[in-house]
Amino acid sequence: MSILHTLGGRGDGGAETYFTKLVAALHRTESQYAVIGRHDGRLKALEQHNILCRTLPFGGPVDIYSSTRLRMLGRSWQPRAMVAWMRRAAQHTPKGPWARIGRLGGYYKLSSFQGFDGLIANTRDIQDYLIQEGVPANRTHYIPNFAHLDELPPERRSAHNTPEDAPLLLAPGRLHDAKAHDVAIIALKQIPDAHLWIVGTGPLEAQLKTLAETKGVSDRVHFLGWRSDMGALYGAADAVVFPSRYEPLGNVVIEAWMAGKPIIAAKSVGPRNLIMHGDDGLLFRIDDADELAALTRQLIKSKNMQQTLAASGRVRAQDHTAARVTQEWFALFDRLTKAEV
Repeated sequence: MSILHTLGGRGDGGAETYFTKLVAALHRTESQYAVIGRHDGRLKALEQHNILCRTLPFGGPVDIYSSTRLRMLGRSWQPRAMVAWMRRAAQHTPKGPWARIGRLGGYYKLSSFQGFDGLIANTRDIQDYLIQEGVPANRTHYIPNFAHLDELPPERRSAHNTPEDAPLLLAPGRLHDAKAHDVAIIALKQIPDAHLWIVGTGPLEAQLKTLAETKGVSDRVHFLGWRSDMGALYGAADAVVFPSRYEPLGNVVIEAWMAGKPIIAAKSVGPRNLIMHGDDGLLFRIDDADELAALTRQLIKSKNMQQTLAASGRVRAQDHTAARVTQEWFALFDRLTKAEV
């Protein structure tokens, strides 16, 4: 038996990164195949896990080649299910003797998922959205994301001109307006001596660097680009800052918990549904740099608060382990394909 996953996106984002992690984790138990939009790094990563992978254009509605080729691959590989990640892949995932399952990490238009046997939401809120949009409740399923960080030595601070005794804030996320790195940079002005590592790529890099210069903190803001060794970066940080304006889930929250690091996040949908303020993290109003700065100063001054938030986060992280999440995926595959458990 096998499962075939389709992903049309070619970018470097949280959903694409998690796609690779989940497919690799599932592959340890049952053969997984992948058909993706062309992305050399993702292709290499999947092949390193011995996952058979092909690339397709995944163009617009007039792209009939991708659907035809996927049907041919399905007949050849004979998966018991095809899992379409997001809309672009869903509109090209054909009907066949396999179950069709959509995986949604956002509030997408659902026309591309018509006729699918099941839709998986990675938050309860997205599952509620599916039901509100008319999807029968028994065809919606909630399976959270897992977090996995490689056990690597902490990144050397000296590699990024960061003093060993400076409070170090880590801010993972694409350099995009939704991620609100500008709020973290503005807040840094009010957090003396702290350094900020921003990890990601995107269209706003030049704009954010200019903002750091304008605010007089360019010597304390470090742009690390796209990194795959996040375990090393979390290991080096004192706290994680996640100021996203729009975030359906927020893998960064789960990763911070897994790494045992306190997290301060904006009250966007995902983080506010995950974090219990003052227990396993801190929450601030979206776009409120002053509140972010005040909470960060409070956290930096209190070792007890840092340890308490980190300890509670580690407990919450147990709901998001690879073993637990993959077990839920296989239980759903069995249910939808009527396989013997």
